[in-house]
Amino acid sequence: MENKQLVIIGGGPAGLAAAVAAKKAGLDDILILERDTQLGGILNQCIHNGFGLHTFKEELTGPEYAQRFIDQVLDLEIPYELNSMVLDISKDKTIRYVNKDEGVKDVKADAIILAMGCRERPAGALSIPGYRPAGIYSAGTAQKLVNIDGLMPGKEVVILGSGDIGLIMARRMTFEGAHVHTVAELMPYSGGLKRNIVQCLQDFDIPLQLSHTVTNIKGKERVESITIAEVDENRKPIPGTEVEYPCDTLLLSCGLIPENELSQQAGVELSHITNGPVVNESLETNIEGVFACGNVLHVHDLVDFVSQEAAKAGEKAAQYVLEGIPKSTHEIPVKTGGLVRYTVPFTVDPERMDENQVVRFRVGNVLKGGYVNVYVDDERKIHRKKMIMAPGEMENIILKKEWITPDTRTIRVETEEA
Repeated sequence: MENKQLVIIGGGPAGLAAAVAAKKAGLDDILILERDTQLGGILNQCIHNGFGLHTFKEELTGPEYAQRFIDQVLDLEIPYELNSMVLDISKDKTIRYVNKDEGVKDVKADAIILAMGCRERPAGALSIPGYRPAGIYSAGTAQKLVNIDGLMPGKEVVILGSGDIGLIMARRMTFEGAHVHTVAELMPYSGGLKRNIVQCLQDFDIPLQLSHTVTNIKGKERVESITIAEVDENRKPIPGTEVEYPCDTLLLSCGLIPENELSQQAGVELSHITNGPVVNESLETNIEGVFACGNVLHVHDLVDFVSQEAAKAGEKAAQYVLEGIPKSTHEIPVKTGGLVRYTVPFTVDPERMDENQVVRFRVGNVLKGGYVNVYVDDERKIHRKKMIMAPGEMENIILKKEWITPDTRTIRVETEEA
């Protein structure tokens, strides 16, 4: 059996950034395992620009952004294996994986970084009435068909869900000559970035219908039409509001789910809110020496934030292997209030946290003209005005180590209406 100081599962933006950071922090014995035929992950099919403004201070396409990190991995001579599917992670951090060249292999790791990314919510999870004809695709599948395979899913398109991939595919399908009738969104707010609503829908006169959903799919062999209706406050269709759109294609952009089957098998504690691992200030899970970062931890809006988070996971994994991370003696829960759904990290230890600890979070509804408050026990440390907060955009605050004392019992991040 091979032994490695660090094994990173996933060769997308998170895995690559974590590997580079770990190598620069002094780890020499690293292995990246990637199930695809090339490094770069989902970025390889994201040919639109808008990536890299935070990390590289310039606007890049997805493949360009990925290549920046791939080049660093190659320059640092970090080993990786492609076409390698991880099957199991044991309690003693032995990873079993398989590839077509070498069959089943085991590798024992001193530390593991989980960077498997996320997947799209499938059609079967949406309970849409009607048949299941050809012409129904997840937005990411349609993106791969158009951008990688050079194939058109259809010509007359309806999109359900306003996640970023759906918004981007509305524009992409229009570029390729398709007619996008509408984007319907069940919630009363969009799940995507504001800039994508403007650049992908408004600039091309594609309607966005909030509080609407698909109530019927007509067609047996191929989609013939889609019926969309308005929903009430309980998200139930309102009779009499139905509109039928003749079309041949339905794209689904109804949320992303962190890819955590492996994590669960390994005994990693998962959050019922994020569906990702519960991590501390070092991005370490409940299993010592197993770290998580990127979309497997919680779904991000910008890949730049994925890279920042992954770099920290790489540094902490290197510290764990080379010198050890002190045992947690005073784990303080980071609680939420108002519209804040969750925070990452979930807990912090004042002995182990950074001087300026980044805490990321998302809200559960739109808040206009409100505040973000941070309380350490009952003392308010942050009272920050926010013009708008929306579920589609990740927020963050800086938690200062100097605020935390050995007597601190709770930290609370919450929103406040103006």
